[in-house]
Amino acid sequence: MRIITQQKLGGPEVLTIVDAPKPQPLPTEVLVRVKAIGLNPLEALMRAGRFPLIGRPPFILGWDVSGVVEETRTWRFRPGDEVFGMPLFPRAANAYAEVVSAPAMHLARKPASLSHVEASALPVVGLTAWQGLVDLGGVTEGDRVLVHGGGGGIGHVAIQIAKALGAYVIATAGGNKREFVEGFGADEVIDYTAADFTEAVHDIDIVLDTIGGDTAERSLEVLRPGGHLVTAVAMEDSELAAKYKAAGMRFSGIAVDPDPAALRALVELVEQGRLRVHVQETFPFERVADAHRLLDGGHLQGKLVLTI
Repeated sequence: MRIITQQKLGGPEVLTIVDAPKPQPLPTEVLVRVKAIGLNPLEALMRAGRFPLIGRPPFILGWDVSGVVEETRTWRFRPGDEVFGMPLFPRAANAYAEVVSAPAMHLARKPASLSHVEASALPVVGLTAWQGLVDLGGVTEGDRVLVHGGGGGIGHVAIQIAKALGAYVIATAGGNKREFVEGFGADEVIDYTAADFTEAVHDIDIVLDTIGGDTAERSLEVLRPGGHLVTAVAMEDSELAAKYKAAGMRFSGIAVDPDPAALRALVELVEQGRLRVHVQETFPFERVADAHRLLDGGHLQGKLVLTI
């Protein structure tokens, strides 16, 4: 099989396609012939050495996969089953590859309504949004939810999940993404390039931060008493957590993990027609460096995907 690996840290040009032996599945695992690989900004940071989650090179990036079971050592799937998921995170899943070995519990059957490209784009962003809003945030009907970065990968999925739970959803996004974000159900969109969100909204029950910087701290100003910030960026900021506690607010950091129950919940929303994932652009496996250049540039709408 072919894999995408790197021998050193650096720009997109360090990503190299080489031949490698197929992995051997352990008991309870399946071997998946990969059809599509979802890309995430975290992987660009890791490639460049700015987020050393899995150590130093050589390594294989990637977690989001969709494909067909080729070999199984579990009763959960059979050869030929179409599956998708986010195996092993934050440990290396080696997903930038034509074949991946993964724990069966970290995968789900691909909904028939999703292509492999769409399915591969969903797990990381979908599980992050679900765990942040549902497991940590406890969003319920009537809550006022503010999603920072509504046009991004996590953001556009989070909007749909919050709406499915009956929340009133406000999203921040650049002005050029207003129509895009509204198309996913946002009740209000704040153009952060033209307005200060702290002056535009108030009495928010739950803020989901996917941006970082000073966004998490400034969100204190818009929460209702006892409100809750869930951040996917500043999760280890103990000083910020102390500020929230002192102000009588809740502070939670979300570091996504494989979650079969949440993955099945996402499948259910997809099958109900209440959740879809937007893929901005697809790249063939051989053009991974071009895809990473787009990741480096930021300001994406939805996700990027490699196809095999």
